[in-house]
Amino acid sequence: METNGINPLIIQFLYNATPEELITINSRTKGFSNAELEQFCVIYRAKRKDPQLILILALIGLFGIAGIQRFFIGHIGMGILYFFTAGLCFVGTIIDAVNYKDLAMEYNAKMITETLSTLNMIAR
Repeated sequence: METNGINPLIIQFLYNATPEELITINSRTKGFSNAELEQFCVIYRAKRKDPQLILILALIGLFGIAGIQRFFIGHIGMGILYFFTAGLCFVGTIIDAVNYKDLAMEYNAKMITETLSTLNMIAR
């Protein structure tokens, strides 16, 4: 049985995911068995980044280590650039603090795709 179009198993395993993530995951995992969906959720939950943590790291970047939020989401080049330019004179860090949800969703969308690819390799 589905609740509001989202599989309840997804909600159970990914209770802290954003609504956008839940919708994306639900659409990308249509046709999965419960065992496959559970396996996906376990792997994805370990890879996803919480948007609030990215916001906290961006705020730390304003007062401490600039670029830490970029290192955290795997943007190593931008992290180095932010580190050596004080967050591009703090403007880039402020923009990241404002757009933290977009940064998290972009990263998490990549992790959804990566997790689906991993499951396809395991299934072979």
